[in-house]
Parts: sequence; C-alpha cells; structure tokens
Amino acid sequence: MDISRRSFLGASAAVVAGTMVRGAAFGANAKIGVCCIGINGRGGSHIKAFSESEASEVVALCDVDKKVLEKAGAALAEKTGKKPKLYVDMREAFADKSIDAVSIATPNHWHSLATVWACQAGKDVYVEKPMAHSFWEGQQCVNAAKKFKRIVQHGTQQRSDPKRIRDMQLLHEGKLIGPVVHARGYVYKNGNRVDIGKGKPGKAPESLDYNLWLGPAKERPWMAREGGDPGLPKDGGLFVHYNWHWFWDFGNGESGNQGVHEMDVAAWAANKGLPVRVSSTGGRYKWKDDGETPNTQAMHFTYADGTMLTFEVRNLGSFPEGGDDDCANSAFGTDGYWVKGKGFFDYKRKPIPVPDSAALPPSKGPFENFLAAVKSRKWEDIYGNPEEAFTSCAHIHLGNIAYRLQKSLVFDPAASKFKGDRKATKMLKDNYRKPFVVPEIA
Repeated sequence: MDISRRSFLGASAAVVAGTMVRGAAFGANAKIGVCCIGINGRGGSHIKAFSESEASEVVALCDVDKKVLEKAGAALAEKTGKKPKLYVDMREAFADKSIDAVSIATPNHWHSLATVWACQAGKDVYVEKPMAHSFWEGQQCVNAAKKFKRIVQHGTQQRSDPKRIRDMQLLHEGKLIGPVVHARGYVYKNGNRVDIGKGKPGKAPESLDYNLWLGPAKERPWMAREGGDPGLPKDGGLFVHYNWHWFWDFGNGESGNQGVHEMDVAAWAANKGLPVRVSSTGGRYKWKDDGETPNTQAMHFTYADGTMLTFEVRNLGSFPEGGDDDCANSAFGTDGYWVKGKGFFDYKRKPIPVPDSAALPPSKGPFENFLAAVKSRKWEDIYGNPEEAFTSCAHIHLGNIAYRLQKSLVFDPAASKFKGDRKATKMLKDNYRKPFVVPEIA
C-alpha cells in the first residue's frame, strides 16, 4: 500500500494556516470524513469507533511509524473494502480537503500543536487526554477552537457517562450532601507500571521518522533500552511506543496519563475553576530506571474560597481502599459524601437516594457525541469542551510544576502566572523546536 508523502518537513504552521478554513454543513445522512492521527495504542480504538459509526468513515490514517501505518491501513481496507489514504506527516493530512475531522492519539507533547494546526486548517478535533502538554498550550487550544469556530472534544470518556453527568449536576446543586468542600481523585495502577530500564543512544528503527516523533520536543537521541522489567517488548526503545509517558519532554507522568480521567472528574466535582495554591510531593521509588516522573505522588490544591482538591498517584501498589476500583473519585460536602460508581451517603454512611426527577441525560458515548456536535456545530453539544479540558489539565500541570520544584506555590488565575516565582511561571510554557512551534492564538 502506497504511503502519501511529499518533501514537506520544512512546512510551518503558517502553511497549515493557509489552508481554507471551512465550516461544513452536513446533511442528515452525510458521513464525516475522519483521519486518525497516532494509531499504535489508543488510536486503534479511534479507528474502530469512527469506522463503525453510521455518521463517519475513516478516510485517512496518519502515523510517524510506517510499519504501524501500513499494518493499520491494510486492516482497515480489509474491514471496510476501502483503502484509506496514508500519511506520515500530519500536515499533509490537514491539507487534504476530503478530511472533515481528525482524532489525535499521539504522545502528549504533540496534542496541542496537532489540535491548533487542525483548527487552523478547518478540521474539527477529537483529542486524547491530556489536551495539552503544558498550561500555556491549553490556552492556545481554547483560543484556536473559538477563533476558527471548530468543534474540539477532549478524550476523557467520563464526560459522556450519563450517570457521571447526573451526579455532577447534583453535586453542583448541593441538595444531597451540601456544598462540596473537598474533591478527591486517585490512580492506583497496581502491577500495571514497571521498571523500564535504562537507555543508551542508538539508531531508531528504519520504519520510524524519529524527527517527526520528536516534533515540538527538544532534540534528544533515540535511546535503545537496556534492562528493566522482562515483560517489556525486547525490541522497543526507551521512549517509543509507550514509555514516553515517564519523561517530562514527552509526557506528564501518571497524573497526565490514566490520572487525567480522574483529575477531570475531581475538577468537575469541585467546580471552582483554577486553584490559588498548589503543592505536590512524591518520588520515583524502588525502580532504578531512567524514568523521570514520579511513581508515587500527592497533589494538593486550594481554591480562592478555601475549599480544596487532592489527587494521588500510586504505581507501586496499593490496598483496595476503593473497593474494586484502582482509579476513582470522591467528593465531600458539608452534609455527606459521594463516591464514583457507588452514590451519595450521609456521614453515618447511610445511602442518600437520587431523586426521581434527576433523570439521566442523553449520551451516545464520546465518539458519537463528538460526531453529533460536528454536525450540529454547537459548543453546548460538546461532551468535554476545550475550556473544561483546559481546567482539568491545568491542575495536572500546576501540580507537576510544584512537584518538580519541590515547593508550595501561589497561583494567580487571572494573570496566569505564579506569584513571586519567575522560574515556576516560566515552566507554564514549553520550549519548542522549529518548525514545530505551538503558535500563540490571539
């Protein structure tokens, strides 16, 4: 299968921005042409969802690894009877007028640039969590969605869960457990995270365009992996295709991996916007690998009204304090508490029934909800819009900055900076490698 590719690496955001911005009007039976970008892991779920939906078809695939790309393209062609276009460079996909929307499941450090470029090119966007690799990037995603009138949905599936939506409404109303004074989220990945070993400079596989994989991140050599858990792929490098999560240049640690889902619910439950104080402690314990992010971490956020949010990561193991759930949430009000998946309780642990009037809202799941919003062109139809995504992701970025500096910080939400700490404020924005620069969107 041929791969669509031109000598295009010198293109900048200006080239992408020059593509015609369009607001397609879809008929009731018209199919939305989707390109899935980043298809080795979570991207497989994107391909499945958009290729099986009656509202869309996957017309193109994009991945910087030709081996992954060709395999996925062949599988999709066999499944649907149609050969998708194949792109290595996403900028070529953004210039393709047959593509109406893109889904993004690349490593975290590509999420925002891909989102902004797509918006500039007139494409709607389903972007995996976290929407942004840094605080400042999240702001640009919000601005781009609004300026170019694009539908942008964040890939935190709980925003499409009917019970979660109903429970959040009840929490915000404060009628069952009173006003929320403490929201909590936690991620305990028992046995799922391991020592990844150490790396040494090597040569990237022939199938991988490592320059494109690095994209906005600073120049770093391809690292071959040595040692680590014996269950890891023997031919995998230190970063590609998954363990980039544990390096600050590419990922955001566990809080920005599985943790985004629970942080999103916690920030949703708190419903207070951005915090004014943040602290975080922890470490990368036991493992002797080259990973940089903590495998054990606690974050604490305080809002302007004195209420708080706490968040925990434990990747070494944990006892089942959440029952069978190793990733969950709770919220504590003045008169009772809520536990995700279990319901509302008073402080004597007596269940509080949900009123019959609190009906479950309509939701067809994250992918179908996104496609419906693409057709309606209504911001209110987005289940996890860019502003909500920004707020949830911002908690992760602020918490990780406090962790990396090992100090408590005071944050000014109105000014988008830390008070009295230039070093911390500088960390709100990444440094980019040309031409992969996230543009500032006014």
